[in-house]
Amino acid sequence: MVLLAMVEKNKSLTFTREIFCVGGGAIITLTDDLMTLPSNRSFFTALLQYTHNRSLQKGKALHAQIIKSSSSCVYIANSLVNLYAKCQRLREAKFVFERIQNKDVVSWNCIINGYSQHGPSGSSHVMELFQRMRAENTAPNAHTFAGVFTAASNLVDAAGGRLAHAVAIKMDSCRDVFVGSSLMNMYCKAGLTPEARKVFDTMPERNSVSWATMISGYASQKLAAEALGLFGLMRREEEGENEFVFTSVLSALTLPELVNNGKQIHCIAVKNGLLSIVSVGNALVTMYAKCGSLDDALQTFETSSDKNSITWSAMITGYAQSGDSDKALKLFSSMHLSGIRPSEFTFVGVINACSDLGAAWEGKQVHDYLLKLGFESQIYVMTALVDMYAKCSSIVDARKGFDYLQEPDIVLWTSMIGGYVQNGENEDALSLYGRMEMEGILPNELTMASVLKACSSLAALEQGKQIHARTVKYGFGLEVPIGSALSTMYAKCGCLKDGTLVFRRMPARDVISWNAMISGLSQNGRGKEALELFEEMQLEGTKPDYVTFVNILSACSHMGLVERGWGYFRMMFDEFGMDPRVEHYACMVDILSRAGKLKEAIEFTESASIDHGMCLWRIILGACRNYRNYELGAYAGEKLMELGSQESSAYVLLSSIYSALGRWEDVERVRRMMKLRGVSKEPGCSWIELKSGVHVFVVKDQMHPQIGDIHVELRRLSKQMKDEGYEPATDSFSAVL
Repeated sequence: MVLLAMVEKNKSLTFTREIFCVGGGAIITLTDDLMTLPSNRSFFTALLQYTHNRSLQKGKALHAQIIKSSSSCVYIANSLVNLYAKCQRLREAKFVFERIQNKDVVSWNCIINGYSQHGPSGSSHVMELFQRMRAENTAPNAHTFAGVFTAASNLVDAAGGRLAHAVAIKMDSCRDVFVGSSLMNMYCKAGLTPEARKVFDTMPERNSVSWATMISGYASQKLAAEALGLFGLMRREEEGENEFVFTSVLSALTLPELVNNGKQIHCIAVKNGLLSIVSVGNALVTMYAKCGSLDDALQTFETSSDKNSITWSAMITGYAQSGDSDKALKLFSSMHLSGIRPSEFTFVGVINACSDLGAAWEGKQVHDYLLKLGFESQIYVMTALVDMYAKCSSIVDARKGFDYLQEPDIVLWTSMIGGYVQNGENEDALSLYGRMEMEGILPNELTMASVLKACSSLAALEQGKQIHARTVKYGFGLEVPIGSALSTMYAKCGCLKDGTLVFRRMPARDVISWNAMISGLSQNGRGKEALELFEEMQLEGTKPDYVTFVNILSACSHMGLVERGWGYFRMMFDEFGMDPRVEHYACMVDILSRAGKLKEAIEFTESASIDHGMCLWRIILGACRNYRNYELGAYAGEKLMELGSQESSAYVLLSSIYSALGRWEDVERVRRMMKLRGVSKEPGCSWIELKSGVHVFVVKDQMHPQIGDIHVELRRLSKQMKDEGYEPATDSFSAVL
């Protein structure tokens, strides 16, 4: 009697082998001894059925009967290993496997394929088993190599897979189409597409899985041209394409300039009658969304007759990534009303939409919903939640989400550190980064960029230099975003020499890099060089953005270049089509105010077509005091009072002006208004970095360990200033209150 022992079975791009199923493949001839034992035949047949149905409890009961009957047969033992492996009970499978006295190649294949289907956690076991198999002089066959290559595709290091490849070549197993496809998949997942293509080109026989695997490999590396070229070659050499090939090639099209290629493939899918397949429709929606063609994505979405959660997720994510977050939330609401259960990918897209809108209330509703559906343990969902809460200034909730996961990955660490930086909690960001280092988590470029930004905000030069050293240690170059963050850090810390050195060594500079350097020069009294760098930026073809103009207008303000400032202000709209924002109006008011053109500044403010709130009047008020133009200062101050300012500085300045004018009734009125509105003067805070330590000082704070020595030194300095003729100003707010 002959049994067909193995059959190939593929689903999408996942390679598996069903063991002991009737079909094509290797042939196992059962011995006459087995034939003459009806119990063995019945055990064997029952095990096949239980394995096919994944009936673990019935299989265990049958295992007990086999033990009780003292049946000893390698085919039965192999079937038991296969049963437990298919039911994801690898511990039991390994237990049975180790007790097989005379293991044959099928024994090894059962346990190897069982572990290979268990993801990354089982892959290392597969490589160990493969080495043991060779050490025990059992020759692997094509089915062995398929399992080994599947496991190797889940490992970071491709060395084990390369070794298995060499053995497969020696044993002439690479001619098997299934082995070749598995081998290609391994190389593609390792990012080694040239090696994968070599395997593909030398395959004597290819099937649809082979083509789809290679095209998908190109797509994963964003090699759209190569994916399209191979798709065209397949159409010339093969009679028809299946859905796997279409979804693979469509996944390679992610840029606006590739949308026409996507439309051509869409037409071919229509011609081949594949639009009724849900995965193809989903791939088309995703392709159009990623290419920025949301109208086509929506049309494809609406004409889809069978929408599943992936279809909805693709459209929702497309809206969120394109900045149409309101539409993303509305579509999610429609999905909920349609009774479609969202997946974790749906929630990620919706949460990202809430992040972009700063919609904390909607975000919390989505959070409650995903908790109800049991998605709180998904790492991608929790990362999106942490990012959302951080962007909505709910940093405490963000930290709760971070702490909820016992083993956060690098993306979650980066999101939490970045959240602290976004909310000005820079000390907490550095502290969390320190903990991350202690736990041995390797940072990525975004992590280091966030940490460098924290150092910039704190003007912590020494810590910034240490982080710079670590970027070198981890092998990060000066590309964006590391280069931009480093040049910004050095510039903000006043170390322009090092900032310029980093800036000039960057292989490519984006607008953020230019802005950082221009801002650093402007803030450190080198306005002329800042304006020269702006001219260089334009010559290199980098288009300035809103931040660029804030920086150059600020440089003009510090240098007193009124006419040049007007020129840059007009340039925004005339040459680059940008409408000036509040920040640019504030810079122009500052330029005019610093130059003593206070009336012109007031006229400019009152004629401004933009809603500027109170910031422009605040600038004018400060300038009027500096120029001792108390009448205009009182006018600007009263404007702030009318607008209901809640900043103590406005009341301080206006009170000082009225005090200088001798208008004591107005002084009292401002004081009463300040008290009535609940405005209190915030204590001043400053810090200084000395010997790798940051010393923080707050007004009336006596907690510093060296406060006694500090007071002694202050008294000495005060006496020295008085001895040299220094007289304090008499119009300060402290003299009034």
